[in-house]
Amino acid sequence: MKRTIEKLTEARRSKEEAIVQRAAKLKAKDEDDSLIRRSIHLKESLVRLEQLAKSLEVLLAQKRPLLGLKRPGVPAEFVGAAAATLKEAATLIDDQAKETRAQTAAILELIKKLPPLMEAKDKELEARASNHVGMIFKSMEWRVDKLAAEYEDVQILMKKFFLVREKLEALIQALEKGKKPSPPDVQAALGPLEDWRYAGFENRFRGSEEDIRKQQAGYAKAFRKGSKVLDLGCGRGEFLDLLRENGIDGEGVDLNGQMIDICLDKGLNCRQGDILERLAQAPDGSLDGIFSSQVVEHLPPAYLKKLVETAYAKLAAGGTIVLETVNPVSVFALVQIYYLDISHEKPVHPRALQFMLESVGFSDVEVRYSAPLNAERLRELPGADAKTSLMNENIDRLNDLLFAPPNYAVLGKKR
Repeated sequence: MKRTIEKLTEARRSKEEAIVQRAAKLKAKDEDDSLIRRSIHLKESLVRLEQLAKSLEVLLAQKRPLLGLKRPGVPAEFVGAAAATLKEAATLIDDQAKETRAQTAAILELIKKLPPLMEAKDKELEARASNHVGMIFKSMEWRVDKLAAEYEDVQILMKKFFLVREKLEALIQALEKGKKPSPPDVQAALGPLEDWRYAGFENRFRGSEEDIRKQQAGYAKAFRKGSKVLDLGCGRGEFLDLLRENGIDGEGVDLNGQMIDICLDKGLNCRQGDILERLAQAPDGSLDGIFSSQVVEHLPPAYLKKLVETAYAKLAAGGTIVLETVNPVSVFALVQIYYLDISHEKPVHPRALQFMLESVGFSDVEVRYSAPLNAERLRELPGADAKTSLMNENIDRLNDLLFAPPNYAVLGKKR
């Protein structure tokens, strides 16, 4: 919208400048000394004509012919002077008429330019008003989303509070009896608070559940109806919910107890635990699909390698694996998304993850990019000359480096 307003402002200023220049020319013409001199000369010519007319009248009165005699002729010098004066006056009048017509045409041309200027001003004002209203609504939407996320955090925090309170009361009772709390008991009291903290981070920075559902909707099409799919790191359960809507038997696992509580509140099938341990528990060839979104960047390389190997063993023939993560090839994604979460272990290059799947036996492995950054991309320059074309080629290269899609997924099949 900012660029649109800038273009409209520039168009309005251009039209105003054109009108100002034409008005200045008209004013200069109006103040031109030649017009004043021409007017003075015309008046002088008219005065001389008037004087000639009076002289002729006197001359004719002096030489009035008698009845029956021929009228006396007018002196040649008088005729010549009168003709020259009339010719000069006619020339001055003709020049003045041409100048008047030119001025009239210029004024009409100036008047014609007024409606486009008014239209340009209206468009600019409308764009500015729309942008202002849009900013207000965007601000309100952001505040509402923030309040909704905070309300959800508070609801979950209250549940955790009662759970932690029970654990703390148990620890206090043990201390009162002189017993030393065990590390697992202390961890059981502190763990839910850490889970809640990370869940709050996800709610604030990853996006709303509706946004995540829209982003992941395409992945659900990779699994057939009635199949059994395991979601590793199911989070708030957006993908499990999509599987359920598409008639797919989905099960989720997540280490974060806070996330599991959110999923259970939605009636989703999930459990708390380590994703690799849960995957290893599945019988070989028992799963039709494995899905994981924004998880592999949290895993150490050795753990990720073991996860991919185990996934291949647990999938049935024809089964599909989908692993989505942050795209480190996009500078924007690396700076604004990946490094925002300090729990990330290591960015995974698309080709590295693709090779990892291929190396354990997956076939038809492909990389799919998602969530394009159209609004952030640099704009092309107008024009088709060689210099502009070269500049646009460089802009395209910068866009590919800076604003490549922030997410990618690697999909593979077990044959």
